[in-house]
Amino acid sequence: MHKKKTLDDWLSWQEELMEETIVLGLERVQIVYERLFPNGVPFAAITVAGTNGKGSTIAFIDSIYRESKYKVGRSTSPHLINYNERFAIDGVDVSDASIIEAFELIEKNREGILLTYFEFSTLATLIIFANEAVDLAILEVGLGGRLDSVNIVDSDVSVITNIAIDHTDYLGDTREAIGKEKAGIMRTSKPCICGDQDPPISLLSYAKEIDSPLTLIKQGYKGEIGLEGIHQKLNAAVAIKAIEKLDDRFPVSNDMILDGVKKARIVARFEKIPVGDKTIVLDVAHNPEAVKTLVNTLSASPMETVAIFSALADKNIDDMIELASDTIKHWFLVPLSADRAIQMEALENKFSKSQVTTVCLNMDNAIEKALALINIKRIVIFGSFYTIADAAKFLKESEYY
Repeated sequence: MHKKKTLDDWLSWQEELMEETIVLGLERVQIVYERLFPNGVPFAAITVAGTNGKGSTIAFIDSIYRESKYKVGRSTSPHLINYNERFAIDGVDVSDASIIEAFELIEKNREGILLTYFEFSTLATLIIFANEAVDLAILEVGLGGRLDSVNIVDSDVSVITNIAIDHTDYLGDTREAIGKEKAGIMRTSKPCICGDQDPPISLLSYAKEIDSPLTLIKQGYKGEIGLEGIHQKLNAAVAIKAIEKLDDRFPVSNDMILDGVKKARIVARFEKIPVGDKTIVLDVAHNPEAVKTLVNTLSASPMETVAIFSALADKNIDDMIELASDTIKHWFLVPLSADRAIQMEALENKFSKSQVTTVCLNMDNAIEKALALINIKRIVIFGSFYTIADAAKFLKESEYY
C-alpha cells in the first residue's frame, strides 16, 4: 500500500489504481459495500438519477430538510474546485480528515479488489454519512442508474428527473435504452418520482414489472423558488413529492417547504456573478437538452450576450452550438485540461463563417477578453463541468466570485 498522507495523495493514487475512469457494473463495489455495511446503510436514502436537473432537484430536497430538525447528508458529483464539495452535511462540506478516514476504511476492506475513483467516492459518502449519523442522505447517481455504484444502496425513494440523449457510449443511443438504465434505481414497493414529461415506455414497464409505485410530475411548483428558470419549478415539484413520500418517517411542515424552496441555491446552474456593470452566468449545460433550457432562461431576459465555451469531444457539440447560435453574438473558445476535451482546431471548425469566434489561450484570457467588450452586458460560460471549474477558479482568484 502506498503512503498516502494528504487528500491529494489519496486522489492521485485512486486515479492510477484503474486505467479506466468509468467502469459500469456493481460486482466489485458490492463486495466491498457488504463488508462495510453488512446490514445496509443506517440512514434513509433518496437516490436521484436523470440526464439533467439532478443537482437542482437535490438542492431543493436538501434545502427543505435543512429547515427541519433532521440531519441531512448530500452527495453530488463532480466537484468544481474542491473534492470536499461532493459531501455535505447540513449544507457544510466535510473535512479532509473525514474523507481520509473513510478512504482508510475502504482500503482496509478492499483486499485487492480494484475500485474506480467514483466507486471510492460512493463508498466514502456512505461511510462519512454513517459516521456522522445523518437521518437522511440524498445521493446523486453519477451515470445511468442500473450499473452506477450509487445503486448498491437500496433507497427508500428513487427520483428520475428526466431522460435525454447523453453518454450514449455507456447507456445506449435511444431514450428507451437510456430510460431502462435510469429505471434500474427503482426498488420493489418503494416509491419513484419521475419528472420526465414524456417518460419512455421502458421506464413505465420496469416500474410495473418490479411493482415500484411511480408518480409522474406534470406540473411545476407554483410558489417562489430560489433558482432561476421555468424548468426549476418542475424540479422543485419533483423534490417536494419525494419529501412527501417520506412524510410518515420524516414529516416536514408546509412552512419548511415554502422556505426551503425559496432558499435553495446551487453553483453553476444559471448562477449569476456581477462583475462591474456586467453579469457572468455560469451554467454546466453539457448536452443539447441542457443547452436548450439554458437558452430559454437567457431568452427570458434578452440582452447582448457572448459565450465562453468548450466541451468534451464525445458530446453532441454541433447541436449545442446550433441551439445557442441565435442567442450568442460572439464565441470565445477555450482549451480544457481534461483527457476527453475537444481539440481547439476541431472545435473552431464546428462554427460557420458567419459566426464570430475567438480562440483563447486559456480561461483567464477568455474572461478578460469578454469583460473588455464595452457594449456587452452578459457573458455566459457553459459546455462542461470542466469549463465551469476553470472559470470558477479564475473568478475566485480574481475575487469576483
